[in-house]
Amino acid sequence: MKFAILAPGHIAHSMAKTVSQIEKIECYAVASRDYGRAKEFANQWGFEKAYGSYQEMAEDPNVELVYIASPHSHHYEHAKLCLEHGKHVLVEKAFTVNAEQAEELVELSKKKGLLLAEAIWTRYMPSRKIIDDLLESQVIGKVTSLTANLGYILSHVERMQSPELAGGALLDLGVYPINFALMAFSGEVKQVHSTAIMSPRGVDWMNSITLTFADQKMAVLHSDMLAQTDRQGVISGDKGYLEVQNINNCEEIRVFNLNREMTACYKVPEQITGYEYEVLSCIRAIEEGKVECEEMPHSEILRVMRLMDEIRSQWN
Repeated sequence: MKFAILAPGHIAHSMAKTVSQIEKIECYAVASRDYGRAKEFANQWGFEKAYGSYQEMAEDPNVELVYIASPHSHHYEHAKLCLEHGKHVLVEKAFTVNAEQAEELVELSKKKGLLLAEAIWTRYMPSRKIIDDLLESQVIGKVTSLTANLGYILSHVERMQSPELAGGALLDLGVYPINFALMAFSGEVKQVHSTAIMSPRGVDWMNSITLTFADQKMAVLHSDMLAQTDRQGVISGDKGYLEVQNINNCEEIRVFNLNREMTACYKVPEQITGYEYEVLSCIRAIEEGKVECEEMPHSEILRVMRLMDEIRSQWN
């Protein structure tokens, strides 16, 4: 499958490293607004073509699947461009700036019969099945609550501080605790309570989110771009609890009993970067003629975006 990358920034290098080691992928094209930058990236990672505009790449009839790695503020525009030119699309998280944009893209993908997926890698990783199987086994009993956090010191990154580029902790970091909660708890979210500390430029530096589910479960979440956090997720039941080490890229899953004694520890498989799972899922879906990935269907993409819209509305 001829694979293209739109916007060769930092995260695109990780994707290029990944796809260069996937047999079913042909590293075909890379596009930047700066041809020199695209050419340098193409040479580094062995891509056949380099384009100095996104339009040019979208018009190349050989491009099949495009990975969109531009800032959040531009995901809608770039995904729409690619879909309108008949390309399957994998969009980096956060999917769009708001649910309205996401809804329009989902409708366009269905109309065109093209795959549209979100690159929220934790949805596709083997660790997800390990956690799901443990919860289903009831090794920690009846589960009622979870906590999750993600924080990195990113205040020096202009994209994170810029309202024009849809900066802030929520869209870049908070999306992970939210997805962690929704993967563990599939029920309807009945209430959302959130607060944030805002920067002088109007983006959230840090936030706290409490989700109350209709089936009497609760998730307490936190993301932060001013501090390093332990990145831990804890799912609690009436027979014990699970600790997920690093909800951003799971390293291991520990099971504890009521005496807080560790009774099991599960390592995750070796990986290229972790991005391979989302790419392989896209390939499977395309081969099967689907417009969405099983691991992160359109309904869940929209669920997350609508939750984040509600959260930001509470911050005015």
